[in-house]
Amino acid sequence: MSNNIFQDIIDKKIPAEIIYEDDLALAFNDISPQAPIHILVIPKKPITKLSASDDDDQKLLGHLLLVVKKITSDKNISDYRVAINNGAEAGQTVFHLHLHILAGRTFGWPTG
Repeated sequence: MSNNIFQDIIDKKIPAEIIYEDDLALAFNDISPQAPIHILVIPKKPITKLSASDDDDQKLLGHLLLVVKKITSDKNISDYRVAINNGAEAGQTVFHLHLHILAGRTFGWPTG
C-alpha cells in the first residue's frame, strides 16, 4: 500500500490530535468532523479497506472495536455511531482502514 495521510500520522510525519495509541492502533480527532465528536480509529497495519482484510486480521479487527469501546468509555460517551466506509462509492476517501466514532448529535436512519 502506498503512503497516505493516515500512514503519515502513524509515522509522526504530520501532526494529529491523538486520542489513543497502542502497538496495534491509533485514534485521533478527524480534521473535518461530521459531528461534534468525530474520532478516527485506525490500525497501524496497512489495510486499504475492510474488504481487503483477511482471516489473519481477525484479532486486529476485534481490537479496533475494543479501542472504540475504551475511548467512548473514557470520554463518557454513551450514545455514538461507529461507521466503516468500504470503497469510494461508500464514501471512503483515504484508503487505509478506519473506523469513525461519531457522537454529540442525533443521527438519522438510514444514513447517506
